[in-house]
Amino acid sequence: MTLIAPFWLLLLIPVALLALSYVVMTMRRSSYAVRFTNLDLLDKVAPKGPGWRRHVPAAALLLMFTLLVIGFARPTAEVQVPRERATIMVAFDVSASMAATDVTPNRFEAAKQAARQFVDGLPERFNLGLVSFSSSATVAVAPTTDRQSVLSALDRLDTASGTAIGEAVFSSLEAIAALDSEEEAPPAHIVLLSDGSSTTGRTVSDAAAEASSRGVPVTTIAYGTPDGTINLSGSDVPVPVDGPALRGLAESAGGNFYEAASGDELQAVYEDIGTSVGYRTEQQEVWQWFVAAGMIFALIAAVTSMFWFSRLP
Repeated sequence: MTLIAPFWLLLLIPVALLALSYVVMTMRRSSYAVRFTNLDLLDKVAPKGPGWRRHVPAAALLLMFTLLVIGFARPTAEVQVPRERATIMVAFDVSASMAATDVTPNRFEAAKQAARQFVDGLPERFNLGLVSFSSSATVAVAPTTDRQSVLSALDRLDTASGTAIGEAVFSSLEAIAALDSEEEAPPAHIVLLSDGSSTTGRTVSDAAAEASSRGVPVTTIAYGTPDGTINLSGSDVPVPVDGPALRGLAESAGGNFYEAASGDELQAVYEDIGTSVGYRTEQQEVWQWFVAAGMIFALIAAVTSMFWFSRLP
């Protein structure tokens, strides 16, 4: 939190002096009471004191003054604001290794289910596109606000051989460029899910450099476990997830890197991504929070003083 007008904090000096005066007066009152040496008689003739309750109105009043002063200083804080527009490209790995059953029922079906929930959770005003990639990359759905077309394309996906991660990024960038031909294009983001290393097409480093030059972050998800296998010609072939390559792509392209080893984890990752791309962080004044809190403490001071002492503080 930062303050736009911190000089108003000088008003905390008289508030501190007021608090100090209250403490001194309370201690002085206690010393006067001790001068009455016959404590047994004092206990019989003097009414029972309010104890700690007598300090509540004063404490609430001092807190009110403090909060109002901070409000005058015009504090600001980072606030998440929904984006009005954005373009999201989901790049989905359909390589043969996605048939591995280390994720129930398999990587491919669990990933499609999580992607569907991601699609449903994005704001309707966002443009959303889908790229599938194996040995090559294909724009299955160009960026659109029609969510059903993306969901239908997800249902039609099927696995094939090869993994062209670099081509998936380039295809996503081309789809974004085709849509964002206007002068002030909305922010764009690529979300790429894969479980292996790139085996064909343009390199991942070239794709990261291109995405970075266009100002399009690439967030990657390494999906699967080190124990994944697929059956080829009767033999189990290991297909461990390759996290370092995907991490390097995300870091080079200004995105985030995630790992998911189950369908539930992948859904949680997509939810986090949806929050990050669906909102932007802004510095906004939050003085009204402090003023509102100050008014609450003022009411506490007034109510407790009236009910316990039949007077306003």
